[in-house]
Amino acid sequence: MNRTSPITLLICALGGEGGGVLTEWLVDVARHAGYAAQSTSIPGVAQRTGATTYYLEVFPTPLAQLGGRRPVFSLSPVPGTLDAIVSSELLETARQIGNGMAVPQRTLVITSSARTLTTAERMQPGDGRADAQRLLDTVKCFSREHHVFDMAAVARECGTVVSAVMLGAIAGSGLLPFPREAYEAVVRGRDTEAPEKVDKMAAASLRGFARAFDAVSTPRAQAALVTSLLATQEPDGSAPSPLPDDLASAFPQPVHAMLALGHARLLDYQDAGYAALYIERLQRVLATERAADPAGANAFAITREMARWLALWMAFDDIVRVAELKSRASRIRRVHAEVKAGPDDIVRMYDHFKPGAAELAALLPLALAHRLIAWDRGRQAKGKAPWAVPLKIGAHSILGMASLRFLASLRGLRERGSRFADEQALIDRWLAAVVAGTRNNWRLGHEIALCGRLIKGYGSTNERGKANLLHVINHLASEPLPHCTSTKRADAIAAARTAALADDAGIALDAALVRHGAPPRPVVAQPIRWMKRQAQPR
Repeated sequence: MNRTSPITLLICALGGEGGGVLTEWLVDVARHAGYAAQSTSIPGVAQRTGATTYYLEVFPTPLAQLGGRRPVFSLSPVPGTLDAIVSSELLETARQIGNGMAVPQRTLVITSSARTLTTAERMQPGDGRADAQRLLDTVKCFSREHHVFDMAAVARECGTVVSAVMLGAIAGSGLLPFPREAYEAVVRGRDTEAPEKVDKMAAASLRGFARAFDAVSTPRAQAALVTSLLATQEPDGSAPSPLPDDLASAFPQPVHAMLALGHARLLDYQDAGYAALYIERLQRVLATERAADPAGANAFAITREMARWLALWMAFDDIVRVAELKSRASRIRRVHAEVKAGPDDIVRMYDHFKPGAAELAALLPLALAHRLIAWDRGRQAKGKAPWAVPLKIGAHSILGMASLRFLASLRGLRERGSRFADEQALIDRWLAAVVAGTRNNWRLGHEIALCGRLIKGYGSTNERGKANLLHVINHLASEPLPHCTSTKRADAIAAARTAALADDAGIALDAALVRHGAPPRPVVAQPIRWMKRQAQPR
């Protein structure tokens, strides 16, 4: 360490994570230990528009040894001159590296592996998340030493805030010339106005501090942690299968992990018979894929993708499922943990429902459902609002919980309802297209299977996704296109799927369809807008 230049540290924290408190802690530690320190901050625009950055400089020589001289500090970080970057969010770490703040020869990087998605990532209908593997590779390439662990998880487990965990990581890195006891003394001595409350908060902060200190200060343990974060998520061939023996023997190893998740989801969603239907459908796909790829060179990717997207579609959200999830004991425990409620605290939970004609018709037989929907459309044609019953159910009360459990008990009506029949018919059309495409060309079947990603959300989003999927199947997967081979057809389906996931309005999808010789989607009449009639003055 150059003892004639300050130690420079950039801290990145999102709104509400205590970045300012962390900076105050570090300045207090330095000054109590007899070192000169200075901090500045640049606030972010919002909690997830950008992190608030705090810049800290600490002169590595005690003031007592400077002979009355005072160091000169900078007010802002200079790219390429930072000794350390500490961040509570992985993408924010990569953002600062992209700004040139870190250099491989000098900068220590301590970052959380946790992600808080940006607005741009959430807006995409598809998976808009930044690739965590690439972010981790960036951290590794642009740091002389790096420490990566889930700070948010440590904070939750210890009942504290991320700032205490970040403080422990800084102390464990040995970046600053202070002993561990100096950090702990500052944390323990803050906010003395309410000793009982402060003692409890300080104890939690010290727990988080200790966990992070150990994670960073133990090189071998930290190296193993970073290795596990960078490791692939694909199932290991030597790992025991989580499936029952009969299913494990019926499906190849690469499919087991996703199949186990899908099978368990449908058992929880409906019953063993519905899970058996899921297995039967997958066996059709597997038999076709084995015929198209006898050597298994593609690791049964079609069956694996179908195991994922088929399970998600078959477990479609309805009012029965929502009520069942909201009335689970695990949800009650999670909410109590989130609000940090003690055993003597009273927690009131209210769930808001607004079931309309569509939700009610979903549980009715087809004939009754059509009559109910027709009646509601007639009301809307007269300028009335869509029929719905707004409900406010207190899940903390006996009556409210009984109401939720009653709705959850109606799963037996699900298989007799109109929506169940409609969903199964659509699933069978998609399944038939996957099987036919796989027989024609393996890649064509794989691209059609991946179109299961289009089915997501609920309400109008779900209906739009199903309409897009059917249009792609009907016009790109089934109908003959002029001068179009199986490979070009697969390319067209991949392009259409990507366009549909990138643009919720469907403009990009229509352009992709036309570009590959298929007709654009039909124009759907907009629903009748309604408004409450205002009383006219007499």
